[in-house]
Amino acid sequence: MINIGNAPCSWGSLEFEGVGENKITFEKVLNEIEQTGYTGTELGDWGFMPSKPKALKAELAKRKLALTGAFVPVAFRRRDAHDDGKMRAVKTARLMASAARASHAARASHAAGTSAITQPFLVLADDNGSDARRTLNAGNTTPGMGLSEAEWSAFADGVNAIAAAVKIESGLKCVFHHHCAGFVERPEEIERLMALTDPDLVGLVFDTGHYAFGTTAPTPQVVMDGLHRFASRIWYVHLKDCSAEVAAQARKNHWDYFTSVSKGVFCELGKGCVPFADVARWMRDREYSGFATVEQDVLPGMGQPAESAKRNRAFLRSIGL
Repeated sequence: MINIGNAPCSWGSLEFEGVGENKITFEKVLNEIEQTGYTGTELGDWGFMPSKPKALKAELAKRKLALTGAFVPVAFRRRDAHDDGKMRAVKTARLMASAARASHAARASHAAGTSAITQPFLVLADDNGSDARRTLNAGNTTPGMGLSEAEWSAFADGVNAIAAAVKIESGLKCVFHHHCAGFVERPEEIERLMALTDPDLVGLVFDTGHYAFGTTAPTPQVVMDGLHRFASRIWYVHLKDCSAEVAAQARKNHWDYFTSVSKGVFCELGKGCVPFADVARWMRDREYSGFATVEQDVLPGMGQPAESAKRNRAFLRSIGL
């Protein structure tokens, strides 16, 4: 059975610096995730939710939510960033591993008949939004904007090393998040990283919206092509939509990543180009189990997150998820 979670980024709690202060509390986010029909949550940025296992366990348990993952960005192309990235990833993974034991037990008792809950994933990513050229050209990149051979080597070495450390120190698995405004955005960049990393250590979190936007020409077919292309490495799925119309405006007007997000490039589910009924069918055919996480990335203060989360959950139920 596929379980559906949501994440703090759908409430504007993003990992980027300088995008505006998000005054929403973690209590409000968790309450609204539960109230709008989800059964799991990602951790959000370090410090957004309690960083002590006992306190985090208590907050998840009182709402009967499972912990599904946590996002840790690292500037992998720079070898001097790897040690700090490893420290942050291991710290986060240890917190999740400890908190997950109680939250999973609570989740299992909350919904009899569901499949066993898997362990949360440590979600690794580039330090997205930190390179001016990639940020300016998100959704409109070209091969010439990519990493050098030396940078690819550093990038893959860092991902492999941190994933190995996380497994040893916490027992959790790592997935890599391809992401617009970073150096692993285009399909061929995802393919290159997968080829350079250990398939036993590093999986892929396939984000349907980021994948669509990152192709530079988002259509339903390119999303399905991506799922089939990377099927053997996909361990986790983020359910996100992408407005092809807004993406086209972004390319025409040379909007940077944050402007595109502010204009709604990641729209509510069912209102963009991602063919979610086909995605759901693909997941069932692959016997995907555990959690898929809704992420409707918004900037702080954008829209009405709880209402969007409610509509997104209703849409997924309408296609059997």
